Amino acid sequence: MPDLFAAYDTDKFYDEMFAAPGRPRPHYQRLFDRFGKMEGISDLLDRQRTADQTFINRGVTFTVYSDNTGTEKIFPFDLIPRIIPAHEWAHLEAGLRQRMEALNLFLADIYGEQRIIQEGIVPREMVETSKNFRPELVGVPIARGLYVHINGTDLVRDQHGDYRVLEDNLRTPSGVSYVLEDRQVMKRVFPNLLRDYRVRPVETYTSDLLALLVHLAPAHVPDPTVVLLTPGVYNSAYFEHSFLARQMGIEIVEGSDLLVENDRVFMKTVAGPTPVHVIYRRINDDFIDPEVFNKESLLGVPGLMRAVRKGNVTLANAVGTGVADDKAVYAYVPRIIRYYLDQEPILPNVETYI
Repeated sequence: MPDLFAAYDTDKFYDEMFAAPGRPRPHYQRLFDRFGKMEGISDLLDRQRTADQTFINRGVTFTVYSDNTGTEKIFPFDLIPRIIPAHEWAHLEAGLRQRMEALNLFLADIYGEQRIIQEGIVPREMVETSKNFRPELVGVPIARGLYVHINGTDLVRDQHGDYRVLEDNLRTPSGVSYVLEDRQVMKRVFPNLLRDYRVRPVETYTSDLLALLVHLAPAHVPDPTVVLLTPGVYNSAYFEHSFLARQMGIEIVEGSDLLVENDRVFMKTVAGPTPVHVIYRRINDDFIDPEVFNKESLLGVPGLMRAVRKGNVTLANAVGTGVADDKAVYAYVPRIIRYYLDQEPILPNVETYI
């Protein structure tokens, strides 16, 4: 066994790489052999330094204002990748699709007829006392009937190696830019590794995202304008905001760059106001429209929700989605899946008690 793993302890938990000490799982064997050809820990550390410097050179950072040593940090990068075999990925994909379909139906219901509440599947108090439930959205039509367009689901494995959902992130999930950048850095640090494993590409993510956002535009708009709404350069995820806007070829705007006239949204430009039809928002509900939510917000756009109600602009994700990722509602997601889809959950929750 390479010295690199000589002191590695696999007791008392499910290990991704090793089935037993010194015995890698079949899909990790090639990686194990590759690391075995390295010149000890010094080679690994050299590659880690190369990766870290690449992140610095590419400006891949996030902001930590509480750190006195500096606010800009590079994203932690593990040189040993998590390898997911194709059959496991197919299982995850099916489970995540099922979960998102059910949660979208749940949101459409609680902001509509509220059948799931009336039938006692989910307690009314659980929904209406959630700080993320937005009664202002009850009865408001949503583009394509979809509330959640971009989702970040946190997954863990249990002691048997089975995947479980730890939490859903349905409001303004972040992190995908680091996935895309990590892939580029891995190609540089281990040039042949991804090719040998025939890893599925992630490079089409931003073009797929743009196609989704265009699809969400009001039906009467043949050539919609899409923008990304950011809180600004001091937000901890601003790198991602600028990265995604640049990759999609759309404008990145702050609230002060937009205005609402006659229940329509416009972007201020040197050529005059330009209509906006889809907003990929990275601002939380509370701050997105001071006319409706936080009256003191300087980050949002006054009148934005009027334009949403009129169907003149689409927000991705929709306002009010946070009630479905509430930590208490999380415990009811298996029931939500059974209620709307008449199916057993493919991906179980972590055991939860309320």
